[in-house]
Amino acid sequence: MILIPIEDPADPRVAPYTAMRERDLVGRAGRFVIEGEVTLRLALSPGSRFSVESLLLLPDRLAGLGEAIAALPDPPPVYCAPRAVMSAIAGFPIHRGVLAIGLRGDEPAPEALIPPAPAGALVVGLVGLTNHDNVGAVLRNAAAFGADAVLLDAATCDPLYRKAIRVSAGAALTVPFARLPDGDGFLGLAERLDLVTLAMTPRGETDLDGLDPVPRALLLLGTEGPGLSDAVMAKSRTLRIPMAPDFDSLNVATAGAIALHYLAARR
Repeated sequence: MILIPIEDPADPRVAPYTAMRERDLVGRAGRFVIEGEVTLRLALSPGSRFSVESLLLLPDRLAGLGEAIAALPDPPPVYCAPRAVMSAIAGFPIHRGVLAIGLRGDEPAPEALIPPAPAGALVVGLVGLTNHDNVGAVLRNAAAFGADAVLLDAATCDPLYRKAIRVSAGAALTVPFARLPDGDGFLGLAERLDLVTLAMTPRGETDLDGLDPVPRALLLLGTEGPGLSDAVMAKSRTLRIPMAPDFDSLNVATAGAIALHYLAARR
């Protein structure tokens, strides 16, 4: 393990960590930030999709993570900085004292993530979700209920945004995901791969608990408010979650969790 003390916030070796909030808005050229010990342990585990370029830790956090870092075949550099220096680097107070830089690598093709027919498949499609909390929560739900992959259209926000990773409890680092250009792309993919498209909407024709088992399902979730387009719903089985009278909607991540639980139990 390569341990490197950092005393100067302007040290060029920690440049990827600087002004973290500002860089969340403009991107990091193939890099992303990992926060917290639980998430970092997932990133260092064999199940992570991504490699870790470097770590930035408070000195008192090194002991708890040293074994996991040393166990890597090729441990990345570990920068250690006092709290004041670490906070100056990030641009805001750092409380957890655990940061790392991950490398995105090449994004896989959506088809490569889905088991081929006739094997069962459970895939989540996100259309127009621009809230990082919702995207992170959906990825966490997908991990919890064993979804094979999460697919995103171009309008859906980045699952590797710092907050999305945190809300996902690290699932963004382990659940396979890829992008499609738009909502119509989901329909073409479903046809090519023999997936049944299930569109969640308060106006759904079928109650979720009345749905027959679907061995190969693509569950589509749209943004809160506008929801999925009429064109997408016209070519899908539309599902609704029965709920109390005079109230017809749930947070999209909550609705997705209920639907995934139902579908996973009947795989």
